[in-house]
Amino acid sequence: MTDSDHSGIMGRVAIVTGAGGGIGAAVALALAARGASVIGVDHDEISLRATVTEITDKGHSALAYPLDVRDSAAVDHAVDTVERDVGPVGILANVAGVLRLGAVVDLTDDDWSSVFAVNTQGVFYLSRAVARRMVVRGRGVIVSVSSNAGGVPRMHMAAYAASKAATTAFTKCLGLELAAHGIRCNVVSPGSTDTAMLRGMWADADGARAAVTGSPELFKVGIPLGKLGMPADVAEAVVFLASDRAGHITMHDLYVDGGAALGG
Repeated sequence: MTDSDHSGIMGRVAIVTGAGGGIGAAVALALAARGASVIGVDHDEISLRATVTEITDKGHSALAYPLDVRDSAAVDHAVDTVERDVGPVGILANVAGVLRLGAVVDLTDDDWSSVFAVNTQGVFYLSRAVARRMVVRGRGVIVSVSSNAGGVPRMHMAAYAASKAATTAFTKCLGLELAAHGIRCNVVSPGSTDTAMLRGMWADADGARAAVTGSPELFKVGIPLGKLGMPADVAEAVVFLASDRAGHITMHDLYVDGGAALGG
């Protein structure tokens, strides 16, 4: 790692939602390795504390803040507490996400609202709370992890895809509003990434192969690079956009999907 890898990250307070596992844990680990003071956020306290322990065992800085991102008041209180007890938030990584599969005609009201509550409303609550404080300081970075499904229609993923498309649009609009204050807002859109969420979508042991080769019956192309993404692949994209190396990049949507969206 060179000094440039740490530019704009070392010494800054970074809130990472969904830090209990998958991509969120990878983002927390990657930011901490670059010298950020990571505030891990997740509703699953056990998994969250496991991630924080992994980070601190490596000699890096991290604290666990169990939080339900669907609770607006709790989010505001948590950000207040972090700013008071740890320091000004310089980086926000919105990674928490949930998935409900099903044909649109079979989706329940709860399926739809539950997905949007985390994937979209949670991003709004955290981003609003953090942005209000960043504006005063005239500095900050917000990165939202969306999905290539937000730009490419997927069978049986309407709620998830719609929530991610909304999050992508929201983050870009936020970036436009905050640009005059020196705050950058970007999106990272993964494709099929080897996480518990992806594995939960597989009907059998052949799921990984189908994700890579594609499913014509579902109108889904495969992955041109011929492999699943790994959480660390997405985390490195988040780290780049959070760093000063991306200092002239805002309102951008970076696909990290091995070419599955054919360039988005």
